[in-house]
Formats: sequence, structure tokens, C-alpha cells
Amino acid sequence: MSKIHIYTDGAARGNPGPGGFGVILLSGSHRKELSGGYRLTTNNRMELLAVIEGLRSIKKTEWPVTVFSDSQYVVNAVSKGWLNTWVKTNFKGDKKNPDLWLEYYHLSKRFSISMQWVRGHADNPYNNRCDELATSAADGKNLLVDMWYEENVAGK
Repeated sequence: MSKIHIYTDGAARGNPGPGGFGVILLSGSHRKELSGGYRLTTNNRMELLAVIEGLRSIKKTEWPVTVFSDSQYVVNAVSKGWLNTWVKTNFKGDKKNPDLWLEYYHLSKRFSISMQWVRGHADNPYNNRCDELATSAADGKNLLVDMWYEENVAGK
């Protein structure tokens, strides 16, 4: 059975500010890069969205997936079980990004996922490339609207 590695990164120019995500998917000899930018968002939202976009693009749900992220927020929320508690308590205590966490939570049920933290801006070429993709997307033109964030957080 093959396996899939997903490298992810998120970036924001200002926090909040314009942001972007970068993803590299690897499986065997196959490699795919994804990125996207938003006009107003946060770094943590982009870190989490990178993981979601990576998972969305996988067609072989029976293959094990390892997600590599330099976001302790994302890795710890999943690996330490925080997300399960947040879902059970309906994000009590004003936990941030419930829209994306719920999307990740439901999407993750289709896969066997392990999370692996990697040091950001270090010697991992895939993480460094994801950072390039994310920052390039954040600096791009025609940025998308992070509708949930703009309506529920920025608009308050």
C-alpha cells in the first residue's frame, strides 16, 4: 500500500492581514503543489487551511497520510486531542477558527492521518517550499475572501 505525505505552511502579512497557504503532496514519484491567497485572514487560519486543502485533493482515502506542519497550533490540536474536546464542547470558551476546525474534523474521518511537527524555516526543503508558496500567495493579486473570518471576526 502506498502512503501520502502532505507538507503544509500558512502565512499572513500582518495578523490579521493578507494571507496564503502552500501545500506539497508526495506519493511515490508523484508530486503536486497547491497554494491560495486571501485578502484578510490570520496565520493560524492559513496553517489549518493548508492541511484541509491538502486533504481535499487526495483521491485515495485508503492510503495512510502523514501531515508535516511547522504549526504547533495545528499539530498539537490534533495529536493531543484538543480538537475532539473542542468539538464535544461546541468550541466553548471562544476557541478560534471553529469553521475550519469542523471542516478538518469531518474531512479527517475519511483518512488515517498522523501529524508530524517540523521546524519552520530550517533545513526541510519541502517546508521551505511551502513557505515560498504561502508567502507568494499572500502577496498575490486577486486574493480570495475568507468569508467566515471577515463576517464573524473582522466585522465585529
